[in-house]
Formats: sequence, C-alpha cells, structure tokens
Amino acid sequence: MDTKHFKQRLLAKERELTQFLAKVRSEARVSHEGEVEDAMDQATSEEARSERLGESTLEWAELQQVRDALQRIEKGTYGKCIDCGRPIEQARLEAIPWTPYCHADQEKHDRKPT
Repeated sequence: MDTKHFKQRLLAKERELTQFLAKVRSEARVSHEGEVEDAMDQATSEEARSERLGESTLEWAELQQVRDALQRIEKGTYGKCIDCGRPIEQARLEAIPWTPYCHADQEKHDRKPT
C-alpha cells in the first residue's frame, strides 16, 4: 500500500481543518464586538454562533480522526481495520482516508444506537 499518497492527503486535510477551526474561533471572538443589538439581533446572532459551533464540533471530530490515521501510518497499522484487523478496502481509503474501519465493521458501528 502506498502510505505516502495517503499521508499527503491526510496532511492536506489536517491543514484544511486546522485553518477552518482557527477561522471559526477568530470569528467567534470578534463577532459583533461593541455592537448594540436588540433582542431579535441577539437571538439571530446566537443562532448563527450555535450553528458555527455545531459545525466546528464535527470538524474537531474529523480532525481527530485524521490525526489518528496519521498515527496509524507512523505505527505501520494504517489500512487495517481497528476492529477486525482485515485490510480496509482501497476504494474506501480513497474516499475516506482517515477511516479506521473496513466497510463491514463501519456498518456495525452505524447500526449501533447512540
């Protein structure tokens, strides 16, 4: 398996996510500083902030998955399902290079109630 190819893709994704999260943090700090807002403006601002934070939570989780995949490359375990140890399908890795599961085990995780 060409881990160099996947490492480059993962590093690019890590940069993308890190930049996005830094932007969200920066926007949250400077958002409407010093502006006088009425109750409707405040509600709208809070809703927008909540949406950005919700998005950033998903991005943080994805960033952690990307970093975990990079660690698996360093350990030499990248491309193997962390549940069953079988190789993860090449097409799956191309689509989602940070996935820790083969298709069958991912389906098991997706069916688990939250």
